[in-house]
Amino acid sequence: MVMTTNKPILVLGGTGKTGKRVVARLRDRGFTARAASRNGETTFDWHDEGTWGAALDGAGAVYMVDLVDEPVEWDPAVSVRSFCEQAVAAGVERLTLLQARTDEEAGGKSLTGSEDIVRASGLQWTILRPTWFTQNFDEGVLLDGIMAGHLRVPAGDGLEPFVDCADVADVAVASLTRDGHAGRLYELTGPEAITFGQAVAEIARATGREIRYEAVTHEQYVDDLVAVGTPGEYAELLADLIGQIRKGKNAHLSDGVQRALGREPISFAEYAENAVAEGAWRV
Repeated sequence: MVMTTNKPILVLGGTGKTGKRVVARLRDRGFTARAASRNGETTFDWHDEGTWGAALDGAGAVYMVDLVDEPVEWDPAVSVRSFCEQAVAAGVERLTLLQARTDEEAGGKSLTGSEDIVRASGLQWTILRPTWFTQNFDEGVLLDGIMAGHLRVPAGDGLEPFVDCADVADVAVASLTRDGHAGRLYELTGPEAITFGQAVAEIARATGREIRYEAVTHEQYVDDLVAVGTPGEYAELLADLIGQIRKGKNAHLSDGVQRALGREPISFAEYAENAVAEGAWRV
């Protein structure tokens, strides 16, 4: 059953890879979506509780993206608990939390630290645990290497079932607007696990360009990032995340997309073709 309330849906990280897609899908379906970020349509800053009240005012549901993948001092036990308390007080009923499909720390931080707090919040919660986004190749940290024709990362020959942000957004929208998703944890992956070398080869095929993949060490990757101005803490975080791929920590497939949507997830080849059609990787 589709939710019929006219209450706005607050989308934290509303300009990010998944958030902007969640906002677009909600609005296409006739829902009122508040795209919230530090500099977005609706101001929201995890470090400034003074921005939370107006963002939550009148909202019926929240898509939550926390700060686990940012190199900042941040304690979810304080911030997320306080946010959930304010959400309940504001009349929010549903909350969908984006995390990561890993139980290992990266950059000295847990990537799933908000989950227990959300589960205990009293809200109707859904938790999404995706693998690496395919869009990291055309919107994120891997774009510069792809554009340069030479991607250097410490992934070795590790396998990763990259998931398309469109699938993540579709699951998020379903959980925010339809019944049957409360209390569910969805691990979201693509339909196959591939290496970075295979991913780069697929992008090369789709673009008609020559693009090489080079496996480097953790230290080499951190040095590469720091050399172009990336803060050292963030470089270490990224290197740790990619190192999990090298170790095969997330090589297995999950059926979260199929369970939530009743269809197969988007393949990497389909993603690459779609990205080219939308103008990605133009030199």
